[in-house]
Amino acid sequence: MARPDGRRPDQLRPVTLTRRWSIHPEGSVLVEFGDTRVLCTASVTEGVPRWRKGSGLGWVTAEYSMLPRSTTTRSDRESVRGKIGGRTHEISRLVGRSLRACIDLKALGENSIVLDCDVLQADGGTRTAAITGAYVALHDAVNWLAERKALAGKPATVMHRSVAAVSVGVVEGEPRLDLNYLEDVSAEVDMNVVCTGTGDFVEVQGTGEAGVFARDQLDALLDLGVLGCAELTDAQRKALAE
Repeated sequence: MARPDGRRPDQLRPVTLTRRWSIHPEGSVLVEFGDTRVLCTASVTEGVPRWRKGSGLGWVTAEYSMLPRSTTTRSDRESVRGKIGGRTHEISRLVGRSLRACIDLKALGENSIVLDCDVLQADGGTRTAAITGAYVALHDAVNWLAERKALAGKPATVMHRSVAAVSVGVVEGEPRLDLNYLEDVSAEVDMNVVCTGTGDFVEVQGTGEAGVFARDQLDALLDLGVLGCAELTDAQRKALAE
């Protein structure tokens, strides 16, 4: 069955990771999954939240948001509405959990890094693009700290694994990798897979949107997710080598 953009079922959209996209943050990456574009910035501050002081541990957290016209119709800014939506909270926490899986907070020392993931244009997979790009931004922020001898450990110890994420789903009975918006809204099964660079799972979020799904479908989706994350890990390595 043909996909809307002609890709194979196991094919990612074109992926681009542009480092140092913004001149002010200690780390910044514009990540593009096809027509989905997310700006990920990593901001370093000395010290940690009050509840963390004296522990010798650092802290990494994330905030996710969408620009008002990142989608086909304009949405009000959540700051104007005066309330952060449940979806925004959920994705922010997912990004934070995923990135803390790749960092040794003791080796980071009592430093904090905030990852801001702002969706400039949405065409499906915004949260997985955010995680994939935020890893590269975090890597650059840690190196910034290392250059200033502000880490408690070596950079290789602080960033002890990589993390990437991709969406998968069942559309018209077919397991597919990296869903765009048209596929996402019609998917019978929708899933997000977060993996380390060695293929271990950090988190799996999946639901049957139009009913239940079988074990063999789950296995097929996980296989696709691992495949996609491996390709994204390679893209991250190439970006960091530039």
